[in-house]
Amino acid sequence: MQNEMVNVTIDGEKLVVEAGTRIMDAAEKVGVRIPRLCYHPKLSLLGACRVCIVEVAGRSTYVAACANDCLEGMEIRTNSPEIRQARRDIIELLLDNHPKECQTCERDGNCELQNLAYSHGVRERLFEGERAPHEIDNLSKSVIRNQNKCIKCGRCIRVCHEIQNITNLTAVGRGFDIHVSPAYQGAMDESVCIQCGQCINVCPTAAFLEQNHTDQVWNAIADPDTIVIAQVAPSIRAAIGEAFDMAPGYSATGETVTALRKLGFDLVFDTDFSADLTIMEEANEFIERLNGKGTLPMLTSCSPGWVNFLEKFYPEMIPNASSCKSPMSMLSTLAKTYFAEKENIDPKKIYMVGIMPCVAKKYEMARKEHYLDDNTPYTDAVLTTRELAWMIKCYGIDFTKLEKGEFDAPMGLASGAGDIFGTTGGVMEAALRTAVEKITGEPADRIDYTEVRAVEGLREATLDVNGEYINIAVANGLKNAKKILDKVKKGEKTYHLIELMACPGGCIGGGGQPYPPHGFEVLDPKLLKLRASALYSIDTDKKLRKSHENPAIIKIYEDFLEKPGSSIAHKLLHTSYQERSPRGVI
Repeated sequence: MQNEMVNVTIDGEKLVVEAGTRIMDAAEKVGVRIPRLCYHPKLSLLGACRVCIVEVAGRSTYVAACANDCLEGMEIRTNSPEIRQARRDIIELLLDNHPKECQTCERDGNCELQNLAYSHGVRERLFEGERAPHEIDNLSKSVIRNQNKCIKCGRCIRVCHEIQNITNLTAVGRGFDIHVSPAYQGAMDESVCIQCGQCINVCPTAAFLEQNHTDQVWNAIADPDTIVIAQVAPSIRAAIGEAFDMAPGYSATGETVTALRKLGFDLVFDTDFSADLTIMEEANEFIERLNGKGTLPMLTSCSPGWVNFLEKFYPEMIPNASSCKSPMSMLSTLAKTYFAEKENIDPKKIYMVGIMPCVAKKYEMARKEHYLDDNTPYTDAVLTTRELAWMIKCYGIDFTKLEKGEFDAPMGLASGAGDIFGTTGGVMEAALRTAVEKITGEPADRIDYTEVRAVEGLREATLDVNGEYINIAVANGLKNAKKILDKVKKGEKTYHLIELMACPGGCIGGGGQPYPPHGFEVLDPKLLKLRASALYSIDTDKKLRKSHENPAIIKIYEDFLEKPGSSIAHKLLHTSYQERSPRGVI
């Protein structure tokens, strides 16, 4: 059935659009981008900021373009002198209750409120008055909350509830005193926050930020007695170029390695190496469970935000979670054990820095199960993609003109399976490339499992492995994880292996990735697909595409770990989980 069409006029230009088209979307069809703050295409409508107001003939009040549909015969003006002045007044009022610290703010030059003030000609503050003061919640391991910079757009509340299904944040108070807070106005680390950082991604100002580790990394680099080692997660190479105006979808692996060396890192290892190692341990664990030695379905354990969600919301399913540490924690552990022993280095002199797309990795590194026996962490600091990009710019490095460097041995060689860890479905596909061959004892008849590749949120499939049917599922974003887990709990679905990622699109959409370049939105499927394509291209271009065929992985088992699932592998590469109440401790 053909959709009903309506005739509208926008700024004197006649247009035919489908009934139900928002005024904001219709305006873009005639080349007009109406300004917005609270609006986000992946979130519900709020209409709170009123920056997107337009005039509609016959109406006595301005209309929010984000929350009103086009109706037959509408005559809309988006840029009359009155509208421009009204928008400017709204922006000035928002600035009135905003700190005067743009030049020292982390979002300076990349702030939506700042950009609107510039584009609308706000050159002075005309409305001075009392500001609502709020204490900064900076005690969290991952997420800092600064309500002094909040503009009440509600994006953080909606992404937490609608995309992640955590509902940790809500608007507290009324009128002048309204602010965003976890329940009981507690600290983020005392709440049900799972540290995913999506609130940081969607915030248009700097009301939410990651806990900054750059100063301590600078200090470590400056210490001549410290061996500073970086490890680079797969999704970093798929996104960091965006911070330097490189096209989305460009793989900047070599440039990232070179930049880290220029910053002063002594060694640069590849987290893809330990992703291969994760597959070896995870595939072994999965096969054991298929043979009756463990609980099914097995749930992947690479995403720390997902692990936090499991411990807080689904503790009864902890036995289903793989005991494998994440690739970051595996590599850091081996750097201070295997590598330190091999090179005769005191582990206390090694400073491990994870370059990660995920702010929850800052929380993961602080978990006590990821500490050495002397009560020092395996991972000493975590830099998000944004933090590393800032350090590169601070150092004056022209990222776009760098030569392509190579990772250091012995933990710098990785298969294509390790690369695709950074996108949703990648962990599943990498695991299947190894597990299928281990189950059958023969080379697999295929290497690409495209049925698990998706950024839309949820995938299910059944594989025939030598006559044995294996049911698998892939979920990214915790709303989708909840759907899968509830089906399992109710007995509606029987799965054998489930990949779960906290962030939409997986690590490529992590809470520490660059703010979207011009033309894209946060959580934009087009941007996530471009980042994913970069990782799949790396995988396709490699001759080595299976974790168990990686010679560096084979050697580390021969020299140190013995075999997948050995006692030493379990001691160093596996972990445990526990139920955590919202007010619990790490």
